[in-house]
Amino acid sequence: MTGKLIVVVDMQKDFIDGALGSEQAVKIVDRCAEKLRKAREEGDTVIFTRDTHGEDYADTEEGKNLPVVHCIKDTEGWQINSALTEIFEEPTILDKETFGSKALGEIAAGLAEEGEIESIELFGLCTDICVISNALLVKAFCPDIPIYVDASCSAGVTPESHENALKAMESCQIHVTGKGEEPWK
Repeated sequence: MTGKLIVVVDMQKDFIDGALGSEQAVKIVDRCAEKLRKAREEGDTVIFTRDTHGEDYADTEEGKNLPVVHCIKDTEGWQINSALTEIFEEPTILDKETFGSKALGEIAAGLAEEGEIESIELFGLCTDICVISNALLVKAFCPDIPIYVDASCSAGVTPESHENALKAMESCQIHVTGKGEEPWK
C-alpha cells in the first residue's frame, strides 16, 4: 500500500490559545480536523509532533531567545488539541525538544525506502518556526519524495511571517497548497 505521510506540527494548546496562541491558530483547528478525518478514511499515515520542554526552559538556548515559557511537559499547554487526536484510536506522537524532529526525518526516510509513501504533507504551528524546520528536515531525509505544506491548515507567529515562511519553503522545492485559503484572510 502506498499512501501519504501526514505530519501535524505542534497543534498544542500553548500555540493555539495559550502562552503563544493567536487568532490565526484558533481559526485553523476545524480545518485541520476535517483534513485529518479525510486522512484517516484514506488510510494515510499520520504523525503528530509535540513541542516538549522541561522546567529548565528559561536556561535553554531557545528559552534565552524566546523568553515565553510554553509546552512544559505534562502541563495543559503541552497537550495537543483533543479535537485532532481523538480522530485516531492511538495517535502517533513524537515529542521534540527543538524546532525540528530528527526522529520524524528518520521515520519518513524509512517509510520512503520501504515504498510505503509517495508524498509527505505537513501543516500546523508555527509556519515560520516548526513547520518550516520540519519541512526542510524531511526534505533532507527524503529528497526525492514530493513534500507539501498546506498553508490553509497552518499559521505563523504573524500573518507576515507565515507568508515569508511559505515563500522560503517554495524556494526549497516544497510545494505549498492552500495559499489564499487561510481562514483568517
